[in-house]
Amino acid sequence: MSLFTRSRQLPDRDKADAEEGPAPDVPSARPAPGEAAKGAADGDAAPAAKGDADDGAAKSGTDGDVAERDATGDTPPDAAPSADNAAEHSPPDAHDARDGRGWRDKYPVAARALAWGTTGVSVALVVIALLLPNQLPLITPGAFIRIPVEAVLGAGAVLLLTQLPTPVPRRVAAVFAGVFLGLLTILNLLDIGFNEFLGRGFNLVLDWILLDDAQSYLEDSLGSTTATFAVVGVVVLAVALLAVMTLACLRISNVMARNNAVATRATLVLGTAWIVSAAFGLQLSHLPLASRSTVALVENRVDRVKATMRDEREFAKVAAVDSYGDTPGDQLLTGLRGKDVIFTFIESYGRSAIEDPVIAPGVDAVLDEKTEELRDAGYAAKSGWLTSATYGGSSWLGHSTFLSGLWINNQNRYRTVTASDHLSLTRAFKRTGAWRTVGIMPGVTKEWPEGKFYGLDHVYDSRDLGYKGPKFSWSTMPDQYALTAFERLEHGKRHDKPLMSEIILTSSHQPWAPIPKMIGWDEVGDGSVYGDIKKEGKDPKDVFTDSTEVREEYGKSVQYSLNSLIDYVVKYGNKNTVLVFLGDHQPLARVSGNHASRDVPVAIVAHDPDVLKRISDWGWQDGLKPGQDTPVWRMDTFRDRFLNAYGPQPGSEAPNSGSPNSGSPGSGSSGSKPSGSESSGSKTSGSSR
Repeated sequence: MSLFTRSRQLPDRDKADAEEGPAPDVPSARPAPGEAAKGAADGDAAPAAKGDADDGAAKSGTDGDVAERDATGDTPPDAAPSADNAAEHSPPDAHDARDGRGWRDKYPVAARALAWGTTGVSVALVVIALLLPNQLPLITPGAFIRIPVEAVLGAGAVLLLTQLPTPVPRRVAAVFAGVFLGLLTILNLLDIGFNEFLGRGFNLVLDWILLDDAQSYLEDSLGSTTATFAVVGVVVLAVALLAVMTLACLRISNVMARNNAVATRATLVLGTAWIVSAAFGLQLSHLPLASRSTVALVENRVDRVKATMRDEREFAKVAAVDSYGDTPGDQLLTGLRGKDVIFTFIESYGRSAIEDPVIAPGVDAVLDEKTEELRDAGYAAKSGWLTSATYGGSSWLGHSTFLSGLWINNQNRYRTVTASDHLSLTRAFKRTGAWRTVGIMPGVTKEWPEGKFYGLDHVYDSRDLGYKGPKFSWSTMPDQYALTAFERLEHGKRHDKPLMSEIILTSSHQPWAPIPKMIGWDEVGDGSVYGDIKKEGKDPKDVFTDSTEVREEYGKSVQYSLNSLIDYVVKYGNKNTVLVFLGDHQPLARVSGNHASRDVPVAIVAHDPDVLKRISDWGWQDGLKPGQDTPVWRMDTFRDRFLNAYGPQPGSEAPNSGSPNSGSPGSGSSGSKPSGSESSGSKTSGSSR
């Protein structure tokens, strides 16, 4: 007889019939194997008919065992026939099927442990998904020892759905919940990545194109094979998260349905604990015990999407207003007529390079040394700070903010302004008709239509500079070579007009390995000499994964860019040379720190003393290194200040450019938004990152 068959005491009048023997081929009343399996799967298997008070002594096994197996989601024992009895009355195929399920009876302890473990992991996954912070420094053990209100509400919904006559609605709800938690986890992971690299969260409207940017960066920095494996890994992870979260929610839903009373009590206890914790403001590890982080996160994302869409409409109106837009060319930049003006952006050259205790010693030494070299060559310099519209990447947003006088902190704004007639600083030079305007863009690898907005007569991208050497990770060529090509193609030639140039230097772009080194200017040639130099450099994978070494190598890359630029000016500059150079943004948080500012150094170098006299009221520091107390201006204010300082009325207040406070320290010009507003964007076709 089956161990789990419950016998009932027969009345005396029936004993005689019973003793005569049961029908030979009729087994004890129990569900068929298929029915038992179906009942177990649905969580609706019913125990055998109740007996009287003596039943407990007659059955084999304890009620505790039955309850334990039921709570773990296993098939209740009463729903399964004895393997021995069933074998006597079943055909061979049914016997084989039962052997396939028989491991639970053979190894009951392992089966219970597996069931409990699966349920525990499912609960843990859901809790982690609901409490996962979207910034890496916030991920601590204490962040997950809280009560998420979303879990309490979800459990209540499951309990309500268990009252329905069919389990289908409950299972459908569990699937939707699992998919939602999977998507939520993916977005949180994207936030973590964006906060680490760009100092901001992921923008659901604007940032999808940056995923393609990330793949290109990996290919350039680590090779196509590594990039391919990384992309495959990301796709597999995303699919796995969706699948695992869905299975976890289904598991929890089924267990709650089978243990309705226990689940109800647990939900009431957790709900009460959440209400009490919220009412009294209870905290654990400086975090509120009653969490509603998922609700807040969803609300925040919805608000950000609405703000992004609203900002696109409003910014188009702001960009159309520009008091300098109608200024005649003969009234622009009169204080620089006859000068060769060079605007240079140094990739990732941020405040951390000058003030971080690990990075600063080497960079500061180079700035001091180059200040002396410039002075010996007859030059002077003044320097200050600008607050960039971007951080950790998206260099083109910094470039456009500096040159347009508008706060360009996302791709929508970038597209709007570059498609408009708003006057960029470089195009102001072109409007005068007094300069030839050119761009040296080693980071541009494809067509770059934005060149028209910047008013450049000719753009030399990476394909036009004649470089025959190797790439240095993302950087297509060393800065010294790019400057040599500039001298060969433009600056060293005779022109009927002075030259206004925009130059992007890329050797200080992450991952900061391998780094080129300075060589004799006459040794640069076509760049093939850099093959051996690259081989002597470090592997980017080794550098980027070491938090200390990556900061040291970043500093060395900035030193190389500064040496290249200032040595070029000393060697090839003349009495009419004016250099304006700055960083486009701070390096990523791994280098600059989690709470670093968005400030970048800016300097103006000139041989003619009258050039620097026009900015004597700016309060800038003498030399290439700004001081800690040097004024900090928003980057979008520079255009108006510069046009005002070098316009026909030196020292007069700059024309209003769409902002009531334009021209005052720290204020923004037209299109300015608070510096804390969300920054996002993506690379345009072939543009420098």
